[in-house]
Amino acid sequence: MSRTTTPRGRRTIARHGRLRSLGPLGQFFRALAVAMAVVLVAGAGVAAYAVYDLSSSFTADAVDLPDQPAVPPDIGELKGGVNLLMVGTDECEPDFAQYFGDRCSGADSEGNLNDVNMLVHISDEPRRVTVISFPRDLMVPIPSCTDADGNVSSAMSKQQINSAFMYGGLGCVVSTISELSGLQIPFAAKVSFGGVINITDAIGGVDVCIANGIKDQYTGIDWPAGMRTIKGLDALQFLRTRHGVGDGGDLGRISNQQQYMSRLVSKLRSEEVLSNPATLYKLASTTLRNVDPSTSLTNPLTLVQIAMAVKDVPFNEIVFVQYPTYTDPSDPNRVVPDREAADALWSALAANQPIQLSGNLSDGNGVVVDENATPAPAATDAAAPTDAPAPTDGATPTPEPSSSVITLPSEIAGQTAAQATCSNGNVR
Repeated sequence: MSRTTTPRGRRTIARHGRLRSLGPLGQFFRALAVAMAVVLVAGAGVAAYAVYDLSSSFTADAVDLPDQPAVPPDIGELKGGVNLLMVGTDECEPDFAQYFGDRCSGADSEGNLNDVNMLVHISDEPRRVTVISFPRDLMVPIPSCTDADGNVSSAMSKQQINSAFMYGGLGCVVSTISELSGLQIPFAAKVSFGGVINITDAIGGVDVCIANGIKDQYTGIDWPAGMRTIKGLDALQFLRTRHGVGDGGDLGRISNQQQYMSRLVSKLRSEEVLSNPATLYKLASTTLRNVDPSTSLTNPLTLVQIAMAVKDVPFNEIVFVQYPTYTDPSDPNRVVPDREAADALWSALAANQPIQLSGNLSDGNGVVVDENATPAPAATDAAAPTDAPAPTDGATPTPEPSSSVITLPSEIAGQTAAQATCSNGNVR
């Protein structure tokens, strides 16, 4: 997707697209932390106390998902794995509105868009995790939806995916992505842009790698190359930047987010966090108090079961991918689904086998390999044939497929949590 060349004034935080919005891409990470925080707390032996203590705030704004069957008491009964949708919305919350200039004071300060849409798939046993990022500029059908006031919208054959929340809230986003993927999505959660500040602060910041300097007038970033600990507003700016990395588009920004996610997972599993009960509880309390879940997620035992399902998944079997797309023939600043490649992804997940990436780290060239990183340990039981061809962009080599490994099409970009990447900034 090409970089926009429309002149714009300086903004405190970036604004993008025809549907002007500020959906912070870091919002997902607090939602991800709902599961991860409980994982950590569970490991410390205080999961039940933490979850029950916080359950009232977590359930206050829970919403029903449309046409959803009852969730079984044991997630192991959900055949085909567990699907959890994380939705990040742009909202002008009073505590953070001052950071966003005329986005939260101008004519478009009303209305919320689902600018972040990440589907977390947890496989049947043996457990693996695949996180699929759907670009905010993706043009898709949106079904008929009912909003909180009972207003019914007509079905639309082609609309930007990040408008679904406007038509029917969290349930409409779930319905849209369920139709696109063919998957039933029984769990979902919505978070707002203040979350990236809160969750990153709760764990003392996240260390990210910048291969080339980043300079972005829209977010205010002017950072040199090297490792950088980000938290608070810096974290939000880093996750929001698109003009500062890769080709300046949303696809490059997605891979920049995936670097953050991978390093966040490493931080959450580090001794610095795991050995500190105060940090664990602060993390759990911050996340659970700031997430609006589907009613299917309000049972504390369900949260703990999901946490326990993912807590021991090895880094090389936590895979972050970008939903495959083509440039929209009608608009070079939008993308449309590559359904053939996407069908291969859904089939691979249904087969419940390890998946192997064969494409680039990033559509949009948002990240490059961290040449100085120490390789993460692989799973002890992973299939390990070697002599694989090197990925096209210099990513860490991966094993040749065996009977137990499914290779995704090269049209699907992504990385595993075991791969260390760096932001491909625009300052060389």
